[in-house]
Amino acid sequence: MLTLGFGLRPSGSLIASTQDKPNQQDVVFFEKNGLLHGHFTLPFFKDEVKVNDLLWNADSSVLAVWLEDLQREEHSALKTYVQLWTIGNYHWYLKQSLPFSTSGKSKIVSLMWDPVTPYRLHVLCQGWHYLCYDWHWTTDRSSGDNSSDLANVAVIDGNRVLVTVFRQTVIPPPMCTYRLLLPHPANQVMFFAHPTKSNDLAVLDASNQISVYKCGDSPSVDPTVKLGAVGGNGFKVALRTPHLEKRYTIQFENSEDQEVNPLKFSLLTWIEEDIFLAISHSQSSSQSVIHHLTMVPSEMDEEQGQLNVSSSVTVDGIIISMCCSPKTKSVAVQLVDGQILKYLWESPSLTVEPWKNPGGFPVQFPYPCTQIELAMIGGEECVLGLTDRCRFFINDTEVASNITSFAVYDDFLLLTTHSHTCQCFPLRDASLKTLQAGLCSNHTSNGEVLRKVERGSRIVTVVPQDTKLILQMPRGNLEVVHHRALVLTQIRKWLDKLMFKEAFECMRKLRINLNLIHDHNPKVFLENVETFIRQIDSVNHINLFFTELKEEDVTKTMYPPPVNSSIQLSRDTSEKKLDLICDAMRAAMENINPHKYCLSILTSHVKKTTPELEIVLQKVHELQENAPSVPDAVSAEEALKYLLLLVDVNELYDHSLGTYDFDLVLMVAEKSQKDPKEYLPFLNTLKKMETNYQRFTIDKHLKRFEKAIGHLSKCGPEYFPECLNLIKDKNLYKEALKLYPPNSQQYQAISIAYGEHLVQEQLHEPAGLVFARCGAHSKALSAFLTCGSWQQALCVAAQLDLTQDQLADLGRTLAGKLVEQRKYSDAAIVLEQYAQNYEEAVLLLLEGAAWEEALRLVYKYNRLDIIETNIKPSILEAQKNYMAFLDSETAIFSRHKNRLLVVRELKEQAPQAHLGEEVTHGQESELFSETSSVVSGSEMSGRYSHSNSRISARSSKNRRKAERKKHSLKEGSPQEDLALLEALSEVVQSTEKLKDEVHRLLKMLFLFEFDEQGRELQMAFEGALQLMERSLPEIWTLAYQQNSTTPVLGPNSTANSIMASYQQQKTPVPVLDAEIFIPPKMDRTQWKLSLLE
Repeated sequence: MLTLGFGLRPSGSLIASTQDKPNQQDVVFFEKNGLLHGHFTLPFFKDEVKVNDLLWNADSSVLAVWLEDLQREEHSALKTYVQLWTIGNYHWYLKQSLPFSTSGKSKIVSLMWDPVTPYRLHVLCQGWHYLCYDWHWTTDRSSGDNSSDLANVAVIDGNRVLVTVFRQTVIPPPMCTYRLLLPHPANQVMFFAHPTKSNDLAVLDASNQISVYKCGDSPSVDPTVKLGAVGGNGFKVALRTPHLEKRYTIQFENSEDQEVNPLKFSLLTWIEEDIFLAISHSQSSSQSVIHHLTMVPSEMDEEQGQLNVSSSVTVDGIIISMCCSPKTKSVAVQLVDGQILKYLWESPSLTVEPWKNPGGFPVQFPYPCTQIELAMIGGEECVLGLTDRCRFFINDTEVASNITSFAVYDDFLLLTTHSHTCQCFPLRDASLKTLQAGLCSNHTSNGEVLRKVERGSRIVTVVPQDTKLILQMPRGNLEVVHHRALVLTQIRKWLDKLMFKEAFECMRKLRINLNLIHDHNPKVFLENVETFIRQIDSVNHINLFFTELKEEDVTKTMYPPPVNSSIQLSRDTSEKKLDLICDAMRAAMENINPHKYCLSILTSHVKKTTPELEIVLQKVHELQENAPSVPDAVSAEEALKYLLLLVDVNELYDHSLGTYDFDLVLMVAEKSQKDPKEYLPFLNTLKKMETNYQRFTIDKHLKRFEKAIGHLSKCGPEYFPECLNLIKDKNLYKEALKLYPPNSQQYQAISIAYGEHLVQEQLHEPAGLVFARCGAHSKALSAFLTCGSWQQALCVAAQLDLTQDQLADLGRTLAGKLVEQRKYSDAAIVLEQYAQNYEEAVLLLLEGAAWEEALRLVYKYNRLDIIETNIKPSILEAQKNYMAFLDSETAIFSRHKNRLLVVRELKEQAPQAHLGEEVTHGQESELFSETSSVVSGSEMSGRYSHSNSRISARSSKNRRKAERKKHSLKEGSPQEDLALLEALSEVVQSTEKLKDEVHRLLKMLFLFEFDEQGRELQMAFEGALQLMERSLPEIWTLAYQQNSTTPVLGPNSTANSIMASYQQQKTPVPVLDAEIFIPPKMDRTQWKLSLLE
């Protein structure tokens, strides 16, 4: 039967009403079409109360039920109740129960929700007493940070408190680990703010009693604690539940206030074993009072205790929230205007002072926050706050505006955002700026910070000293995630404590690369390898560790350590990581129990950078021959089966064949898929051969040719032709020469073949050396002649006993080749000493400008007439050539310099509008992608653009073509200034190189009394050098040198940086052209002849 009271839900199209049933009274919900859509039962007996009204709040999340006691006995005190119900995961929870009296000042006259603020409830009582309640959501969780904390979360549901222990079980609401049964509906739950006793909790109920539950050994079963989803049906529960220690009644100083306001005390905080902090508000003024509720010690062990108000502190302003840090014991309170105060509860004076930021200024949130926490950020204790509009503050700085929930755990700040991500920031070395930057950026470089979560997720709790983060979805169901930052931090802690088993299990379950076990601290791991093996104590797990090993250092690629980490040590790169780990673990396993860890020992050989398959096969063969009698030993068949999982069977067969042990080959072949018809005839043929030739055949079959010729060389001289053919085919000359003595015929034959091979490769000088070493002098002479090595050729010729005429012909031939190579001095030596032709030698020396050597030969052979006929004319002609060259170089230098100054002036005066066009059609623009954002919009419309990669990406051929034509001296070309710089640099360098040649010529001019020509050349060369030296600072200005040191293009450039350089009217220069902007060096070497001055 439906009774009075209807409430239309603002959103959701539901109508709430009440319905009497035979033994209970329900609140039922109907859709607009009259169909029933859920219900819940009121916590009263039938005909005990009547429902005056049902009221939905503005966002339809809370249903207020106004009830009144029915008269049953005369002179009984009747009460009125206001109950607040919410729904989660299809279950209705009674969150708050406020009992009022039906007589006097506390009789309710009117009850209504605020139409604007969703969680504000207005209550009007007789005598115009007005009460305004502002509610907000909070998560009651234990605050310990060590492994003794069970990560408890409590949920109020009428006269039951549902507690879930997330360290051991993850149970979705409305189920729980255990229930606490109370005599009256609960209004607040608080956990003890003590690091080691954080599992203890206290509950404030509607009758203003506090029930204290403590974890520990209880002498008897507590009837008020009932197991939830984890108990029953004969299962033994490995869970320590709390027991009710005592219920305490609060002794009020003024009972009249309690009658008017059922929630006389709010925001209770349990800070000491026997002290609670509580807040009360003044009825007449905007003041709040902080009370100390102290447990009264009783002589007898009574079930009921008392809490007295031992001291109170009045605060100007309405306190809306309070929090306490378990680590620092600091207490912060927030006023309705956002101001944060620090309550010095441990001091004798019990004062309240403003909370100050690191700068010394009082902290005040711009908007009042519904959740506040204390955290250490960069060594400073800060207040964190979150408003109902998702604005997140640290002290008085707004850090983000899209945060849906947050939690502080250990040295981490965890947050969920509107973009459906969960972010985790380390706080130890953080600052407000870094946190703000991390929250503002859409993506972070470090993958540990951010992870995606389901839409609408909010943080419930974090399991201390574990990796679990519990999230709740909007509907109410739970999800457990293992945030990468928490996982890696916990793994690093375990590894630092040498708790390898815990770290390994966590990494295996959460798919963290097992290389981190070693790479986190290589030195410590290698020193404690035996500890690692004993803790893991599983062959399969050790093999799994081996198979995941790789040479990469995962702390530099996948899991970079925190910035403040001092543990990470650079490992020795001289030895391979895989080899170090495999050798160290194998030694430890052989020391502990070689039979038990047999498979792991085999794996350590296989996983080395160069797999030691021969050693592995030998060990398997030993197992077959001498099977150990130890109980946990591995048989040869099991070892071979396991080995075939790690190595390809064909590769294993080839390696077994390479051991020359046919029993081992047959053992492997039987386990493979090979057909016996394939390998048995081959093995039978091998068994019939002589040992060395047999091994040669096997090595040749396995393409181990170096070993093959080693075995074949031992077979005797009759097999040498076959050996030589193999050496020629596989180019094994160097290896083969080591197998024979130098004076043997085989050594000479191999050397001649090696020399002929080098000649074919156009390596004539090495070929000549090989021929000369083995005594093939004629072949050596031919090779030395071809490469122009005249000294070696003449040495070999001396050993061939050539006649005088043959030696002269050889000298003339060598001189001709040396002249072709412009080695005039060497050619002159050969002609004079071996062809006895000093006249031609003098001419060659004059052609090579070796004036002093030519003069020496003239006086040696007393041919002074050559001085007049050849030397003096050559000197004068050289002087004229140098003068013409210097005139030409000076003119080119002056012309290029003047043009460069003009080009620079034009570029500086060019209007900004034409700059884009000039640059776009320059050399760099051809190397840009044609869809690049460098070109402007107007140019883009006039140019063909296509996103095809074949069009935008230039081929290497086109790039080479562009390199050839990139610098043009043509007037008006885009890169004319670079071409001029390059040409000027070449002129300076070519002139600088003439100093030694000019100095030698000046000496000859002075010697033969050509003083005028000498002075003319010296003055002209000095003038050219001075002109160039004076012009260097003007050509290679400081601005251009700076432009070269900070190139605009390159791997670190962006379109914006390139565009900015254009707008600053600076021509961007590719990195390859940077040397153009470095001025050529001019040495101060002495070249002038003082005799001509």
